[in-house]
Amino acid sequence: MLVGSRNLERGEAAAKEAGPDARALQLDVTDQLSIAAAAQWIRMELGRLDVLVNNAAISNTSKQPGMTIAEYAKLTRPSNVSLDEVRAVWETNVFGVLAVYQAMLPLLREAPQARIVNVSSGVGSLTRNSDQAFPYRSFFGPVYPASKTALNARTLAMAIELESTNIKVNAVSPGFTKTNFNGYEGTETVATGTFTHAKLGTLPW
Repeated sequence: MLVGSRNLERGEAAAKEAGPDARALQLDVTDQLSIAAAAQWIRMELGRLDVLVNNAAISNTSKQPGMTIAEYAKLTRPSNVSLDEVRAVWETNVFGVLAVYQAMLPLLREAPQARIVNVSSGVGSLTRNSDQAFPYRSFFGPVYPASKTALNARTLAMAIELESTNIKVNAVSPGFTKTNFNGYEGTETVATGTFTHAKLGTLPW
C-alpha cells in the first residue's frame, strides 16, 4: 500500500501507523512535477497500480480558527464568496484529481483488474441538496460542496471512458467523519468512514 503525502516525513509517519506493508510516497496533487515523479516511481518500483484512491481534498483556505462550518458557509455564498477561495479549493479537489487520474491511468491499465475510488461527499449531491429536508442543505455553496459535485461528474466521465476496460470507477462518501479536516465536528469515526473505501477498492469483477 502506498500512502501519498505532500510532506514525505508526515507520509512516512502515516505509513508506519498503517502497517508494515505501507510505504510513503511524496505526492502533491497541485504540482504536476510531483505527480509525474510519483507515477515514474511507481512504474520503476512496482510496474503497475492496482487501486487508486483519490482522497486528497481541502475544505477551505480562509476559515478562521474557532469559526464553525455554519459561520464559514455564510461567508461563502455565491453572492459573496472570494473567487480565490473557490479556485484554491477546486485546484486540489477537482483539477488535482483529474491530473492524478491522467498520470496514473497507464499504470492502472497494467493491472489485471484495477479500481479507482474517488472520495466524494454527500454535501455535493444535487439530488440531496434539492430536498429541503436534507440537513446539510444550508451548507451547499460554490467552494467545497460544489467541488464535490464536480468530482461526482468527473467520476462519471471516468467511468464512461473506462466502461469497456478492466478498470472499475466509483465514488464514495465517507460521511461526516470526525477529523481535523472539519475541526472534529464530524459524527462518524475514521474506521467507519474508510470501510467503504476498502470495499470499493476490492470489488470483484
